[in-house]
Amino acid sequence: MTTVVTVAVGIVQDAQGRVLVSRRAAEVHQGGLWEFPGGKVEPSETTEAALAREFREELGVEVLASEDLMVIEHDYGDKQVCLKVRRVTQWRGEARGLEGQPLAWQKPEALVDWSFPEANTPILMRLTRD
Repeated sequence: MTTVVTVAVGIVQDAQGRVLVSRRAAEVHQGGLWEFPGGKVEPSETTEAALAREFREELGVEVLASEDLMVIEHDYGDKQVCLKVRRVTQWRGEARGLEGQPLAWQKPEALVDWSFPEANTPILMRLTRD
């Protein structure tokens, strides 16, 4: 039986309607692709707590408030993921790649030509609709 990895994903949108994305390190699963920030939910964590921890550790940003956006289950063949996607509605700090990862702020419609993991496709579709 394959273990499903639960991931907290945060959608941060600035006043100009741009969303924050980061590039995955080359050596990790789906390496080199762009993604929405977040990370693995530990067994003792809520999605909100995992999102706050990941944003603090990876971006130097404090999540003050977020809301459920969608849940995506995806099977890559070698790995199954459950993305618990939250819209970050309030935050403090300026995002920077604390783990050396490149960051970008882009309009959602511009991201359709960028390379993302397959599991992110429903997020991109939703953001271009909203």
